[in-house]
Amino acid sequence: MQIKKLKPGDCVGITAPAKRIDFKEIAYAIEVFESWGLEVKLGKTIGTGEFLFSGTDEERAKDFQAMLNDEDIDVIFSARGGYGCARIIDLIDFSVLSKNPKWLVGFSDFTVIHNHLFQKIKLPTLHASMPVFFNENTDAALQSIYNVLFHQNINYQVISAFPELCIDGETEAEIIGGNLSVIYSLLGSSSGLKRGKYILFLEDLAEYFYHVDRMMQNLKRNNLFTDLAGVIVGNFTDMKDGALPFGKNSYEIIFDYFKNKNIPVFTGFPSGHSSDNRAIIFGEKLSFKVINGKCYLKKKYL
Repeated sequence: MQIKKLKPGDCVGITAPAKRIDFKEIAYAIEVFESWGLEVKLGKTIGTGEFLFSGTDEERAKDFQAMLNDEDIDVIFSARGGYGCARIIDLIDFSVLSKNPKWLVGFSDFTVIHNHLFQKIKLPTLHASMPVFFNENTDAALQSIYNVLFHQNINYQVISAFPELCIDGETEAEIIGGNLSVIYSLLGSSSGLKRGKYILFLEDLAEYFYHVDRMMQNLKRNNLFTDLAGVIVGNFTDMKDGALPFGKNSYEIIFDYFKNKNIPVFTGFPSGHSSDNRAIIFGEKLSFKVINGKCYLKKKYL
């Protein structure tokens, strides 16, 4: 399913499907979008709240649905993550995207949306930074979003800080995944990942090392690793150890699950909870190559 390239004058919608957010927290992002020549339409969930959330489940789902249905909106950004997408995913009708496909953009808790659409309608989505973080993102991170939205281009060459946790190889496949904790929480549901020949991307924030291993064990026991075409490990930020050390960090734990598989593995891709959060197209075939600790990730629409 092809999504059109954006052009000046197109419209970006910003909604908050999870945690509550104030207008001032996305003011800088609005400036960025306007500098790109885009109009901005804010959802009703911006600046409102129901305890932790930006509204009731019904209000958040209705706001998201309105943006899906609005033919004047060309791309939808989740304002922030937190927690809440899983509570509304079954209240949203995504079938309108078959007639009017548009980019849905976010990460972290937005992994729910990425995985759900990958299973249901195979619409490409964009794993990328969200407006709440724009004021702390690197120029490269913001430029990567622009490159996808306006040129549908991805062309990365990244050197790993962990070359010993990389495996050489080359493949071309769809990328899917996202936040490990959210992927773990979706298993067994209609939105959960299934066994398949895709490139698995993983990132996470503020988890204990032993919990990373527990989640990876569950993914393994659900046969998610059986047919993988490759693995990309993004940022695992502010991770924690227990009073008794686990003995390995997050990157080492994850690498152990793939070190004996004949697939390319790259550890340390700049995507996830960090200022340099590069955009990755999910659900679209990308060329992925790892050579001597260097990753080449590419997709260019001509």
